[in-house]
Amino acid sequence: MLIHQNLHALWLLLLLDVSGSAFKFDLFKRKPDAQEGDVRLFGSQSTSEGRVEVYHDGKWGTVCDDGWDMAEAQVVCRQLHFPGAKAVVVGKQYGQASEPIWLDDISCKGTESHLIACGFKGWGVTDCTHKEDVGVICDSGTKVNIDDFSHSLDHSVSLSDELGKIFDSRDGCDFLIIVQSTTGNRHGDGTLEMLETTICAHKTILSLFPLFNASEEMTNITVNIDQSCQPHFTTFIGYLYTRKLDVTFSSVQCLHWMASKFGVKQLMEDTGRLFTKILPEDASFHTQVSLHKYAVETGDVVLQENCIQYLAWNYQNLTRSPSWPRLSVEVFEALLVRSDLVVPDEYFLLQTVESWILEKGNSTSLETQADLLRRIRFPMIPVEKLYELESNSSLYSTHKNMYQDNMLKALQFNVLLFSDLQANPKFNKEDDDYHPRIYTSEPWSTAMDSSKETQYFYGYGYNYNHNYITISTPVHNSMIFRSNMIQWMVGVFKNQHECSNQGLHCESFPVAWLAPQNHLSQHNVLFRNSLLLLCQGKYICQVQDFKVNLAHIAVNGTQVLAYPCPDDQYIYRFVVRPEYV
Repeated sequence: MLIHQNLHALWLLLLLDVSGSAFKFDLFKRKPDAQEGDVRLFGSQSTSEGRVEVYHDGKWGTVCDDGWDMAEAQVVCRQLHFPGAKAVVVGKQYGQASEPIWLDDISCKGTESHLIACGFKGWGVTDCTHKEDVGVICDSGTKVNIDDFSHSLDHSVSLSDELGKIFDSRDGCDFLIIVQSTTGNRHGDGTLEMLETTICAHKTILSLFPLFNASEEMTNITVNIDQSCQPHFTTFIGYLYTRKLDVTFSSVQCLHWMASKFGVKQLMEDTGRLFTKILPEDASFHTQVSLHKYAVETGDVVLQENCIQYLAWNYQNLTRSPSWPRLSVEVFEALLVRSDLVVPDEYFLLQTVESWILEKGNSTSLETQADLLRRIRFPMIPVEKLYELESNSSLYSTHKNMYQDNMLKALQFNVLLFSDLQANPKFNKEDDDYHPRIYTSEPWSTAMDSSKETQYFYGYGYNYNHNYITISTPVHNSMIFRSNMIQWMVGVFKNQHECSNQGLHCESFPVAWLAPQNHLSQHNVLFRNSLLLLCQGKYICQVQDFKVNLAHIAVNGTQVLAYPCPDDQYIYRFVVRPEYV
């Protein structure tokens, strides 16, 4: 009875006849208007495959396959921010092509940054037909199947199904949403060709979201969106009624942007979390860096953290990627403050900061350079590297005072006992400089490949056993503890029998084990050890702490990985992390 009363009241509100003016704004500027020489892949459900099209004179046009090989394909794929090309596709129809054939007999060296930098006859000079349009398949990076990715979101309430029927019927709708998109082509008079869809909705629903501006005096709004988002806007409006929808790979960014622009917070946060499924896809790191910028623009702090976390865990790969020289100062600063930054050691991190600064040249002010360098944890730099720093550092002379101050701080850390450090009123044990990051070089780390039938360990260790090995590390990073060693048992158990052999009870499997084997005499040292899961030897998909010497490994289907890993094929990396307490 209550449902019928609520529906009746809703109908009365929906059927009110309200007149007014109109409102217009632009939505989803995910990518700028096409520019001269831009390329795209068209006609495939996969984002990394399609007919090659190039933008010229205000129109998209195709490219003839005459003379095409992998050199040309590599240029196209890199221009689209893929790591490279897999194949050239000839003779395949990617839908009807009515555009002009812009390029023919094109010749690339393979090193060009843009397709139009290659040699070709001239714009529109061709003897080809559209049957000869060329396609390419780009390497999308790690082979995670995201094209079929689908996720159901359900934030529904008691009247969701009834409200969905009202939206589907459009009965009593009193507010028009005019959705417009440019196709990228132009009419004969030079005006942009537009696609337009009109959705009739109800003010009572839209008024719950003030950014729709569905006030009494308003009767419609015009929303300009990217053409790729046109099919998803009706789904988005339907969600406002039902509070549930299915999200696919092709719709996730569109739905997220719409939710952020219209203030639908819960949808924005949940779709933002789904981006973690695509972060490992791009070995060029363009997607991760671009998504972080996008997250800042939309105010999605959860997505910002997911992007920065992935970059921090995979910092070494980032430094070798095409996106490294273009990394913004803001992203760099966000990385350098993190203790979960994964690097071989702190000296490696200093070298990368210096190389980035030098590559930027005069575009980075001395103040910004010094600010970045101050975020290096000098006390964590191996003492041998500290000794060579003055002669090996490319920026030492430029920032001499800053280097000397921090090297003195590092020297005190390495030669004074903790009790002596505490006697200095300037010493603060909570200072990040005295806390290690995640260092993967010897002797602090060892690794095991789970894909092998027998466990293989890499690193500084001995006493091999099928289930475990013993490794040795210093008690602390400070040089005064260099000869004070502690032994660790390291292993991965796959069943309770293996756990029981070590006197352990494990709650789930597999479980990683990292346990000290001799008594620790330094009571002011605490170990915050970490386990890294390296997916297929390519990227770190999970970092987690050891608790009571155990780390229950997150496996797809039981626990949620931070980032997906096909077939759960990991290399397990164990990292010992001592610090003063």
